[in-house]
Amino acid sequence: MRHVKKENLPEKICLVCKRPFSWRKKWEKNWEEVKYCSDQCRKNKK
Repeated sequence: MRHVKKENLPEKICLVCKRPFSWRKKWEKNWEEVKYCSDQCRKNKK
């Protein structure tokens, strides 16, 4: 994912808040498993 403009980054919809969130460098190795946009949403997944 080198030299990709922000508007061209992959996006997903958070399962908790239903908002779109973009790819981040820290998720590079496990982007397929990412389901939540933040730690707060991950903790409130009920």
